[in-house]
Amino acid sequence: QKTHLKTIRLQYQLYLLLKSHFLCLLKHEMGLIIIFLCAYVPKTAAGHCKWAEVLKDLERLKTSQDIDVTLYTANTDEDKECQEPVMRCFFLEMKVIVQECYIKKCSKTQDVLNILKNGNARLENNKNSTTSAKCKECEEYEEKNFTEFIQSFVKVIQKECK
Repeated sequence: QKTHLKTIRLQYQLYLLLKSHFLCLLKHEMGLIIIFLCAYVPKTAAGHCKWAEVLKDLERLKTSQDIDVTLYTANTDEDKECQEPVMRCFFLEMKVIVQECYIKKCSKTQDVLNILKNGNARLENNKNSTTSAKCKECEEYEEKNFTEFIQSFVKVIQKECK
């Protein structure tokens, strides 16, 4: 959030500068550079990975010693058109981990809940997208242990963030 606020602050300062000196800026090289920066800054802010928070929590979850489950683990090399169903599969399996954590009172329950909250918020934005018939259902994937599941989940998210 701090990065986002800094970007907004910079954009606002550039806006004020442009508003007061727009015509003068067009006549000078420095003015053109400032106009370029105004156009470029919003694009860099939008380029921030929407899964960054989920990725951070997954990294913390990797070290958990008290979660012992087998989970359907989607392939990390699925077609691009199957990315959304793959993500949904991982988040469905996170619900299984939440239940496991409630039963065993595991130390990383809050990280799991954060992943679900942040992930579901991101997936809500894509609710209307269609899924290809060639994409697998979650239950069609191989069951793997918790460590392999988290490693695959991290790879899929990293792939999304590129």
